[in-house]
Amino acid sequence: MALVCALTNEVPESPVISPHSGAVFERRVIEKYILENGCDPISGKDLKQEELIEIKTPAVVKPKPPSATSIPATLKTMQDEWDALMIHSFTQRQQLQTTRQELSHALYQHDAACRVIARLKKELTAAREALATLKPQAGIVNAPSMISEPSLAAEAGAGGAHQMEQAGMSAEVIQKLQDKATVLTQERKRRGRTVPEELVTPDQVKNFLTVASRPGLHSASVPGILALDINSADHSKILTGGNDKNATVFNKDTEQVVAILKGHTKKITKVIYHPNEDTVITGSPDMNIRIWHVPTSQTQLLLRCHEGPVTGLSLHPTGDYLLSTSSDKHWAFSDIRTGRLLTKVIDTAEVGLTTAQFHPDGLIFGTGTVDSQVKIWDLKEQSNVANFPGHTGPISAISFSENGYYLATAADDACVKLWDLRKLKNFKTIQLDDGYEVKDLCFDQSGTYLAIAGTDVRVYLCKQWQDLKVFNDHTALATGVRFGRHAQYIASTSMDRTLKLYAIE
Repeated sequence: MALVCALTNEVPESPVISPHSGAVFERRVIEKYILENGCDPISGKDLKQEELIEIKTPAVVKPKPPSATSIPATLKTMQDEWDALMIHSFTQRQQLQTTRQELSHALYQHDAACRVIARLKKELTAAREALATLKPQAGIVNAPSMISEPSLAAEAGAGGAHQMEQAGMSAEVIQKLQDKATVLTQERKRRGRTVPEELVTPDQVKNFLTVASRPGLHSASVPGILALDINSADHSKILTGGNDKNATVFNKDTEQVVAILKGHTKKITKVIYHPNEDTVITGSPDMNIRIWHVPTSQTQLLLRCHEGPVTGLSLHPTGDYLLSTSSDKHWAFSDIRTGRLLTKVIDTAEVGLTTAQFHPDGLIFGTGTVDSQVKIWDLKEQSNVANFPGHTGPISAISFSENGYYLATAADDACVKLWDLRKLKNFKTIQLDDGYEVKDLCFDQSGTYLAIAGTDVRVYLCKQWQDLKVFNDHTALATGVRFGRHAQYIASTSMDRTLKLYAIE
């Protein structure tokens, strides 16, 4: 078996062995390597020329030294260069192997670091959500004068809702409702004689275009905006509720998010912006109704007067009382100043309720049911005074006109029905396309226009019920629509996570 140099892979003329690695080398090659590096090329240990062990082989007769110009001299020079190249190639292979090992180690470290960072981010997000949930509760504890019985009921858990006692409709409350209704009726009749000069004309509505689209108000991981309202005192402030369990207050003029309200444990399906205060109200399938102070983003009041998901909210014109409906078949009337439940009434047919809204005067209100009924209730008497049948499917939205005479209703039957409250009958049905879903209805403050949100967003001229404009730039189902002051703009929300504003450019 021939000996082979570990550096050049050739049969050595003068073979030697390294005592450290036991490898065989050509003497001249290993001596050059030792001279440059001072170590064994295989083991990397320090090595001197004196330590090399010569291997005895038969003597080879070498030619006499040629002159520098001879062919053998040239070959010798080339041999030396070849030896140097072999040593360099070997060194490069060793360095490459070392670099590969270091790179592999670095990649493993990077992967482990990424996993740790991802886990920490997840834990941080969970901690922030837990903190956001605890902060409103801390605010409730720190304000005992505002919350007493409702907070205790809420803390009692799922079984605590039925433990809230009804304070009853006192004579003082009824008188307050009556006085407010008298004032509002007079104001409405006075406004009904003239149309506001600032009101946008039907021709202008036809020219409305999409002037803004805001996709970043709610989380992209749980897309969908489910509820919408506008501050009637400051129409630049828009309130939305989303699938991400948060409510967002957005200023359309400054294009800034004013507040993000976190505290619900399920999606927010109903929102109300208080007309006279920087306060908003939200309802959710988590059975809670929260009243928020916008500047601090804190819950001022927590109401839990239902044993099922909250499906409808409406603020009384006094600004002091709240109507709520639920799939638990009850509607409730609560005082948002004291947090007391004044009365809670079960539906006459004992079916789940889907939506609710006060009449502009505040003495009657309407509710929708899962069995296609629209019911009118007398608040003072707490009794069902009229029913409007005709829809098929659960009622999805109702809206009273500011003129006090018209009621618009929608269900899962691709139509919108208009009712005359004086004659208690359906006088107009707007038939929509087959499969059209209506999610929200809204009259403007003057009662001149009616907006429909669903498969698209549509605006109708009241009395003539003429279709003025259709907006179909949402990429998913529209869930909410509201008019700005004097219908100067229209806002709509959608399951595509966007808030869109329509106006004249």
